[in-house]
Amino acid sequence: MLSRLMSGSSRSLEREYSCTVRLLDDSEYTCTIQRDAKGQYLFDLLCHHLNLLEKDYFGIRFVDPDKQRHWLEFTKSVGKQLRSQPPFTMCFRVKFYPADPAALKEEITRYLVFLQIKRDLYHGRLLCKTSDAALLAAYILQAEIGDYDPGKHPEGYSSKFQFFPKHSEKLERKIAEIHKTELSGQTPATSELNFLRKAQTLETYGVDPHPCKDVSGNAAFLAFTPFGFVVLQGNKRVHFIKWNEVTKLKFEGKTFYLYVSQKEEKKIILTYFAPTPEACKHLWKCGIENQAFYKLEKSSQVRTVSSSNLFFKGSRFRYSGRVAKEVMESSAKIKREPPEIHRAGMVPSRSCPSITHGPRLSSVPRTRRRAVHISIMEGLESLRDSAHSTPVRSSSHGDTFLPHVRSSRADSNERVAVIADEAYSPADSVLPTPVAEHSLELMLLSRQINGATCSIEEEKECEASTPTAAEMEALGGELRALCQGHGRPEEEQVNKFVLSVLRLLLVTMGLLFVLLLLLIILTESDLDIAFFRDIRQTPEFEQFHYQYFCPLRRWFACKIRSVVSLLTDT
Repeated sequence: MLSRLMSGSSRSLEREYSCTVRLLDDSEYTCTIQRDAKGQYLFDLLCHHLNLLEKDYFGIRFVDPDKQRHWLEFTKSVGKQLRSQPPFTMCFRVKFYPADPAALKEEITRYLVFLQIKRDLYHGRLLCKTSDAALLAAYILQAEIGDYDPGKHPEGYSSKFQFFPKHSEKLERKIAEIHKTELSGQTPATSELNFLRKAQTLETYGVDPHPCKDVSGNAAFLAFTPFGFVVLQGNKRVHFIKWNEVTKLKFEGKTFYLYVSQKEEKKIILTYFAPTPEACKHLWKCGIENQAFYKLEKSSQVRTVSSSNLFFKGSRFRYSGRVAKEVMESSAKIKREPPEIHRAGMVPSRSCPSITHGPRLSSVPRTRRRAVHISIMEGLESLRDSAHSTPVRSSSHGDTFLPHVRSSRADSNERVAVIADEAYSPADSVLPTPVAEHSLELMLLSRQINGATCSIEEEKECEASTPTAAEMEALGGELRALCQGHGRPEEEQVNKFVLSVLRLLLVTMGLLFVLLLLLIILTESDLDIAFFRDIRQTPEFEQFHYQYFCPLRRWFACKIRSVVSLLTDT
């Protein structure tokens, strides 16, 4: 009896998984779910824990064993999606940025979006001018420590907070000045609301960049925002396409296609190459979900989308949630007492240390400072040198990352970048999505060289130690080999065209064979099936049978007899 109970309990344990979800304030929520539990069940548990009703803007993110990030699909089993051994570790993040965050119904929702945008600001995904950066940081200070108090906040107190990857003493003084003089009396909720209103006006609000290359091999960053599709390249935004102009999203292997229909019936196809097929599929899925969420009027309009052309079955995907308009209508109907919000306050943060004390990254004598004007896309291009980002394993980055790593030791003591007054750009980190197997190891090495520390969250995602010199040489050879194999887009296009033509011919021949077989069954067989009988009794079929098929059959029979007689005579 005891053995049966023990075996039953062990089987029940095998059917359960332990899941840990890291929240936006860096706390953790741990729960146990059944082996076949869907993603929706886990997400509902999490939202119940947070007392969150406006939950459609959020999602759960995880990293697969190949270091590629994904959004958890709510209609599929959690265990089958993660493909790793339990216990599972995931992150709760904003998936769809609200077009107007100040219009959110509940304060708890605005607070969670505030935490996400504050994280974006620290990691360099939200870029802005110095004046805007100072105002945003001052709002964060006011929300987290309250009014300025000379007894609690000595001179230089703002330097003990890290809002951005890098900032100067001048920017720190500006932050403190705004906090002292302009924000006194604002409650945390008011400061967070003002922060959201300001962040919404910035060009990179809601941007989650995906690294790619264009057809010429130039580096580009693709992103989806509440307002449309964005392509950042060189030192400017080269494309901004509204959602109602995007007609189709498709991918094949590493190649991503965007079909655009603009005014005057002008049609454009944008082609980009992702570092890996997995990264390209993730990009495609993100595009499908964002387009459905922001563009459609009702969730009933959502359709299953295929990544392939007409004659080849590829990946199929369907967005399963509600759309933005339905979410806003549902939020307007919420009637309950505002839930209590437990703000993080001064609790140490793992990956966003804006609320932790510590020295600022750059403190240099004034005589040695040199202002560096960093534009938005120069910040994006500096991704591969980042102390907080994930190096990209692609031909646009592979040959440039490693030499920089080797030379940065020599240059680190001679050059210090200080943000200029004209345009502030955190710049050192943009990409939150790993795309290469060894990306996090390279990131850890880059951080050690640049003198920056790794966050606990990222150390948990990659437990590998710093690569040795021999490992870096081998990795450099692998990156260069990948670059050489990825630099022939024209040849790949020709091969794809040939394969498409062959596929079309094969499918056409197969259809003709099926039609011929069906015709023979209809005309020559004695099968008395209701479907065949109805067809045979139609006037059109009888006319076809006597006027076309019978003469054609006699002609073929005559030809066959003549060939047989010829062979017999010889």
